[in-house]
Amino acid sequence: MSSEIPATRPAGHVLVEALIAQGVHTVFGVPGESYLAVLDGFHEHRERIRFIACRQEGGAAFMAEAQGKLSGRPGICFVTRGPGAANAAIGLHTAFQDSTPLVLFIGQVAADQRDREAFQELDYRQVFGPGTLGMAKWVGEVTDPHRLPEYVARAFHTAMQGRPGPVVLVLPEDMLTMPTSAAVLRRAEPAKAWPAPGALRDLRSMLLSAQRPFLIVGGSGWDGEACLALQRFAENWQLPVGTGFRFQDTFDNRHAQYAGDVGIAINPQLAQRIREADLVIAVGVRLGEMTTGGYTLLQAPRPAQKLVHIHPGAEELGRVYAADLLIQSAVSAAAKSLEALTAPPELPWAGQAAAANADYAANQVPPPVSPLDMAIVVQTLQRRLPEDTVFTNGAGNFAGWLHRYTRYPGLQHHGRTQLAPTSGAMGYGLPAAVAAALLYPERTALNITGDGDFLMNGQELATATGYGAKKLLCVLVDNGTYGTIRMHQEREYPGRVSGSDLYNPDFAALARAYGWHADLVDRTEAFEPALDRALAAGKPALLHLKLDADVSNTRGTLTAIRETAAKAQRRP
Repeated sequence: MSSEIPATRPAGHVLVEALIAQGVHTVFGVPGESYLAVLDGFHEHRERIRFIACRQEGGAAFMAEAQGKLSGRPGICFVTRGPGAANAAIGLHTAFQDSTPLVLFIGQVAADQRDREAFQELDYRQVFGPGTLGMAKWVGEVTDPHRLPEYVARAFHTAMQGRPGPVVLVLPEDMLTMPTSAAVLRRAEPAKAWPAPGALRDLRSMLLSAQRPFLIVGGSGWDGEACLALQRFAENWQLPVGTGFRFQDTFDNRHAQYAGDVGIAINPQLAQRIREADLVIAVGVRLGEMTTGGYTLLQAPRPAQKLVHIHPGAEELGRVYAADLLIQSAVSAAAKSLEALTAPPELPWAGQAAAANADYAANQVPPPVSPLDMAIVVQTLQRRLPEDTVFTNGAGNFAGWLHRYTRYPGLQHHGRTQLAPTSGAMGYGLPAAVAAALLYPERTALNITGDGDFLMNGQELATATGYGAKKLLCVLVDNGTYGTIRMHQEREYPGRVSGSDLYNPDFAALARAYGWHADLVDRTEAFEPALDRALAAGKPALLHLKLDADVSNTRGTLTAIRETAAKAQRRP
């Protein structure tokens, strides 16, 4: 940036200039009177940055979180004080649990009204206060307009460094209108920690002593170069590779050493392989509840397997697991260092990666289901859509078909192709797909959603229409129930259903009202012709799939779950 002091202008304009200096060209939000000066700044610089007005702050925050996942740099969201900030909290929590860089800007009451519980006033340091179980890495409030560029630069650094995550910056309404000549700061780049040479030697020694090693990869911070380096490490050491929960595109699923995703409804053969491993190397993943099968695949706090945990966040290492080797490192630096570890010409576990991949391939063969087979639907989508398609989902049993039957290319091919909340947030998938379609209009964005999941943020169909998204497809699975909850009810209280049934609208008619193309599908053989029409529509399209509620997940029905649970309860 130029060292010259810019002319005096409102702080709200300086904030927009600071975002442009950070390389931001799109922000998401819901407009509010608490940051009108910033909105005016977006108008002033409309040729260089755009403000996407969303229909609810939760959807806006999800779009910004998706932006952070796709770009590797902080997604940007603007909301107004009080109710707006509260609505955005779900996106903030998702960014925290998913380790996604994000900056949430919140308008605040004027300084002369603070601490009176003024209209929509909240204390955001208390609401979003940082901590290991909080919703933000840092919460800052800018009271001096001359320091605004400093705060923005710090927000970007904090969001990206170590374990990436969300940051909150609070903007008092009167501060944004004050004049300042503050110069914006240069683009922030995160500092990267590298593995210590001694730790790498220890890791190599542990590999040389192993008989059944297994590699689990995932988390955020990856780029194509790092994923390719990680792949070479796995190839050099002939390691079977699993991907952490909802980070399946970290490793090319078509690779001969891919063993499958380590998450909800894990392939039983893969779960057994991890339990029987004598060395687990976890790179980038937090080893949270979903990736560890409720802390059972790796027993907490001391696993039966030897454990090497490599993670960018010092606070994450040792928090749950007493690992044999802890290495703090950025994932890109770790992958390049691991690639350089020389392997011996012969390895005692030769052939185990091929066996793990064969188990994965067998798990890709679906059991037949009629009249509508979701496995065939997902496989048809994979076959018909471009390889660089961005797949998105929220939370619900419907996502199991996407996770099990989609083969994601590694990031080295097309960047991120999977956007999904490890936080388990419902309503994430549609806003994420809208964000992908608007940020990368040349790529197809596909959202697979459930009926309960969709109506959490279905209003964002209007955002897609209003901003000209075209290569956007929503496949809505309608079974008339909160399927995951119904499954758990039948497992714990068989036959006693309460609160999980849904009354649904005509989703196809609803989509058409928003200007989308839409079709109803209730049979497997009708899906591909409907997909043809959707792809030829030249505008966003929704396919409304009617699924029997008894088809609970990829491995069983509600009837089978209920009968098994009832038998177990009858046993003495």
